[in-house]
Amino acid sequence: MDRRQFLATTGAAALTAAAPRLWAQTATAGADDARLNTLFTAIFEQALDMSPGLTTSLGLDKGARAAAKGKLDDNSKAGMEQRLAMTQKALADLAAFDKADLSPAQRLNLEVIQYSLEQQTVPAARFGLNAVQRPYRIFQQGGAYFSTPDFLNTAHTINSAADCEAYLSRLEAFAGNLATDSAVQKEEAARGYLAPGWSLDLTLGQMRKLREQPAATASMVESLSKRAAAKGIAGDWRARATKIVESAVYPALDAQIALVETLRPTTAAGDGVWRAPRGDEIYAAALKQATTTELSAEDIHKMGVEQVADISAKLDVILKAAGFTKGTVGERLAALNADRSQLYPDTTEGRAQMIADLNAEAKLMAAKLPQAFATIPDTPLEIRAVPIEIQDGASNGYYIRAALDGSRPAIFFINQKEIGDWPRYTLPALNYHEGVPGHHLQISIAQTAGDVPMLRRIAFMSAYSEGWALYAEQMADELKGYASDIDRAGYLQSFLFRAARLAIDTGIHAKRWSREQATDYMVQTTGFARPRCQREVERYCTQPGQATSYKVGHGVWTKARAHAQAIMGDKFDIRHFHGVLEEGVMPLSLLEKRIEARARAAIA
Repeated sequence: MDRRQFLATTGAAALTAAAPRLWAQTATAGADDARLNTLFTAIFEQALDMSPGLTTSLGLDKGARAAAKGKLDDNSKAGMEQRLAMTQKALADLAAFDKADLSPAQRLNLEVIQYSLEQQTVPAARFGLNAVQRPYRIFQQGGAYFSTPDFLNTAHTINSAADCEAYLSRLEAFAGNLATDSAVQKEEAARGYLAPGWSLDLTLGQMRKLREQPAATASMVESLSKRAAAKGIAGDWRARATKIVESAVYPALDAQIALVETLRPTTAAGDGVWRAPRGDEIYAAALKQATTTELSAEDIHKMGVEQVADISAKLDVILKAAGFTKGTVGERLAALNADRSQLYPDTTEGRAQMIADLNAEAKLMAAKLPQAFATIPDTPLEIRAVPIEIQDGASNGYYIRAALDGSRPAIFFINQKEIGDWPRYTLPALNYHEGVPGHHLQISIAQTAGDVPMLRRIAFMSAYSEGWALYAEQMADELKGYASDIDRAGYLQSFLFRAARLAIDTGIHAKRWSREQATDYMVQTTGFARPRCQREVERYCTQPGQATSYKVGHGVWTKARAHAQAIMGDKFDIRHFHGVLEEGVMPLSLLEKRIEARARAAIA
């Protein structure tokens, strides 16, 4: 996913008794280590100052930062420019350090943090945009209208009257952010940065669905009212929230709907970011940011085509053994997807059973983790359905990290709009990707890594994290997490899906494929239902580069492991290899170097 930015503090989650940090990087402190740590802390504190949303998501909106709970991030152009100036100042301060005066661990920290901050400057400094992987201000998965109601419901905790008051303040701020989004989108549309027409149609549909709710029973009102009642917090919260929605939120939403309707006929033809000014440059920057490599679009496209062929051949063997012999691999997967034994009932009860089965499966895998991991944080995970009001444009599945203070668990959301999107055999791989040993384990380990600076823990690098999550699906196979060959077909189909995305994302943005052409390719290649494929392709069209990070990252993780095994021979220990997670997120090139260095140190 957009996998969001979060930070950990020591003590955020308990570690298992049998999980000592045996392989943490150790070295004598450098002369400037302490001074650099002070700067890291100052930069982190500035990041919190700039982002009340991040502060809340981390569970840090209390004590001296309690005021943040009543605010939302500044989504204006001025806010973007202020963040850019802050980041550029931080980079200048970091550049003053001589690496010769730092310990090896601090040199690594400095290199990773500089890389992360430099990438953060690219969108605003080069293109005057908030993000190169999300170049449109308002689209079917972006904008305050899409993110804020969900944020209020999932990240904003309600435990006191003060929390309720802060929620009301944020509702008022939501109206302001809607207005700001509208102003920024109008300006950016004049510069040529406006989502494709079909994206704006989806966006309008979701906005209208949000707007058509009576204010008194709107989801954002219900969230506050019900949670306050559940905690026994006295107050007329429903009436007060209703008044804000009626008098501020809905008028701002009405104005945004009118603006998007006006802009809709003016958007440029085409589906890829090439359609926007300097679109090819934006895509190159997005690929570099998403993959943390210098791979070109052509390199990645070729990689995707080759991997599709290789994985399809492996699936061919399993499908034939299961009796699916007619047609292409994609057609046989489509037949398996439609097999009645693989489908949950398209009912409320069927959807609930899917969630229950996912939770049960997650517990079974969690019990296997000590076989391969020395550090296993005890961070709770919940599996929930994507809220109905945003499911039309939301991703098929995504993960949100836990708050550091335990006030909110980690959440794995699954989109149940189309029950047919989720044949039973496909769910184990998805579960292992989003939960354990995937995102939930990797991110929870990072959040409890006491020796890693806080800035390292808020840095998100898609190639590292998404590559790990795909590697985790493979690791689950080694841990015998797939109960049958058909379940293994689901795991291989997941890999096929990600390999196809290498070809599709580059096809859309570099080879100018249409949305329909890309959807056809995904349907024919993966066998997934067309509605699911189209939602995925629509995400790639409006979020260039991100989909390539998965398989590129997975390739580096598996290559680095094979290299470590070659170095260590009989001394190779999978728990030792996985200990690199405790060193935090880093670019892929650094990851390969660190894994090699750890392997050589272990046999020295």
